Amino acid sequence: MTEQKFTNRLINETSPYLLQHARNPVDWYAWGEEAFAKARQEDKPILLSIGYSACHWCHVMEHESFENEEIARAMNENFVSIKVDREERPDLDQIYMNAVQMMTGHGGWPMTVFLTPEGVPFYGGTYYPPEDRYNMPGFPRILTAIAEAYRERPDEVTQTAVSMLGELRRMGLVQESSSSLSFDLLDAAFRGIARSYDATNGGFGGAPKFPAPMNMEFLLRTFYRTRNEQALSMVEHTCRRMAEGGVYDQLGGGFHRYSTDARWLVPHFEKMLYDNALLSQLYLHLYQLTKDDFYRRVVEETLDYVRREMTDAGGGFYSTQDADSEGHEGKFFLWSLDEIKEILGEEDARLFSAYYDVSEGGNFEGKNILNVRRSPEAVASSLNVSVELLSAALERGRRKLFTAREKRIKPGRDEKILTAWNGLMLASFAEAAAVLERDDYRSVAENNARFVLDNLRRDSLLLRSYKDGQAKLNGYLEDYAFFADGLITLYETTGDLLWLTEALSITNKMIEEFWDEEEGGFYYTGKSHEELIVRTKDYFDNATPSGNSVAADVLLRLATLSGDEDYSRRAVTIFRLLADTVKRHPSAFGRLLCALDFYLSTPKEIVLIGSYDAEETRELRLEVWGRYLPNKVVVMAEEAGDKISQLVPLLRDRVMINSRPTAYVCQHYACNQPVTTREELSQQL
Repeated sequence: MTEQKFTNRLINETSPYLLQHARNPVDWYAWGEEAFAKARQEDKPILLSIGYSACHWCHVMEHESFENEEIARAMNENFVSIKVDREERPDLDQIYMNAVQMMTGHGGWPMTVFLTPEGVPFYGGTYYPPEDRYNMPGFPRILTAIAEAYRERPDEVTQTAVSMLGELRRMGLVQESSSSLSFDLLDAAFRGIARSYDATNGGFGGAPKFPAPMNMEFLLRTFYRTRNEQALSMVEHTCRRMAEGGVYDQLGGGFHRYSTDARWLVPHFEKMLYDNALLSQLYLHLYQLTKDDFYRRVVEETLDYVRREMTDAGGGFYSTQDADSEGHEGKFFLWSLDEIKEILGEEDARLFSAYYDVSEGGNFEGKNILNVRRSPEAVASSLNVSVELLSAALERGRRKLFTAREKRIKPGRDEKILTAWNGLMLASFAEAAAVLERDDYRSVAENNARFVLDNLRRDSLLLRSYKDGQAKLNGYLEDYAFFADGLITLYETTGDLLWLTEALSITNKMIEEFWDEEEGGFYYTGKSHEELIVRTKDYFDNATPSGNSVAADVLLRLATLSGDEDYSRRAVTIFRLLADTVKRHPSAFGRLLCALDFYLSTPKEIVLIGSYDAEETRELRLEVWGRYLPNKVVVMAEEAGDKISQLVPLLRDRVMINSRPTAYVCQHYACNQPVTTREELSQQL
């Protein structure tokens, strides 16, 4: 075994991303007082480098610069260098990304920011090459220039830092809108989002193209509310094109991060837990609405992928899978025509290749990304075979190629378990269990909820990250909001009161820790958090929803379930704070628009009384969950005693009629006649 030449402090961390840098010749520190004390004592600027383990260009910069002894020497002599995993510390990522975007007009990872010893940024960028190229200055040139400026022009550095801090503090300031919250806001948002729709390929904008599941959820709600067919067709066309594209793993299920082109062919090959949580839920809702089994298949393949490859033995969900394997991006997922012929035989390979766009020359760097360009009918007709024969060959081919692919070296996996992302995936498994009648999904959801509650909570506060038996870091707003959201969905789909009790407890702690009593809205970090240079609020729905958007949704659902109007009042404050910004940038608020739709729509309150496992209760459950009803809360109980009714007033005086499982449907304080058959319930819904 070769002896490692260098080891730095990151060797003691649990983050896979930090551990990747533990053998660099750079004298890395993790974020903490030790690094800042050294910077103050030696009067050196801080070089802050932020990335994450599935990030391709982060690996490139590490290999080119951080493993280079000469570059490392320049870093060690002139700077105190800090490495941060953005998935563990989104609070730091958010502050310094805002700064880099202000300084350069764009952002991304790896992010490189230079700070004063007090932590205030004065210069920054993203990836830097090891020498001048791509019209970019090389990293050594940047290091020299920054070190000289810090030594020889300290006044300029101070001035930039002071002005930067002022800008960062102003960023989070928003004022309540004076206009009323109405459907006009939703209609205008729909028109705004529709403007960037790509009618040819589906999705929004050009390349690179991101899935935008939250905006599509909003379009589904718009269709449900207005019956505007355009809204539904945009989602259907996009979801079909994505699931047939290379951005979807045609063999193993699950979605890659985004497409580098406009037509969903060449993905950035990393797979993120949050994308697969949000997209599996979107496809589930599309299945509820259309009853098209194509969408159901995508949901099940995606959730089966997460269960197979991204779930810890204890029930937690892992964070990401790398884009790279064996040093090449996408290598695990690519095929040559010869490989396919060898595995499938000549005739099956002919059918498989025609359907999955496989050719001798390939569609990506001489190899093939499996994707679907034509319908089974069109392909069968062109090959002069029946659709049944083609389908059987495709099924065999997928199975054999998946088995063969399993023998390859797999992409790296980041096995840290993040509370927020687990909350998103929990909601998807819980809802899919009810909609698709999958008890195995229900088990996955319940195991996950128990895992997070048992391992990622300390003294009633949630923690952010768990790995190798160690939970650490204070939870952020998104950890509380997303996990509470998942617990509420688990309660609604199972009727187990434990999950609602925990959701209420976590939400109350979230209000206590994060709510801004003066201006309204939730801060990103809690009162118990370390003090950073600014205390930010996150409002935009980006790759993941913002904590404020999900919190608004959680508060409204809990207000309906518990009867506590204080929850609703806080949600409305969030809507009022953001109404004017939503008008200007609707596509940045997909999840918030969904919550506002819930608020304006007077949700249905559905109560089911009866044994969960009774066949008649099952029929009523299927009627509720089998259809697309975005604005509802569901309460289930075997019988509604006084104790339960105190916690859930919707259960008050609810009994079985003629000893049969019974459904009550109410809306805005008015209730329909209780019913005991699926047909009667169907009419009321």
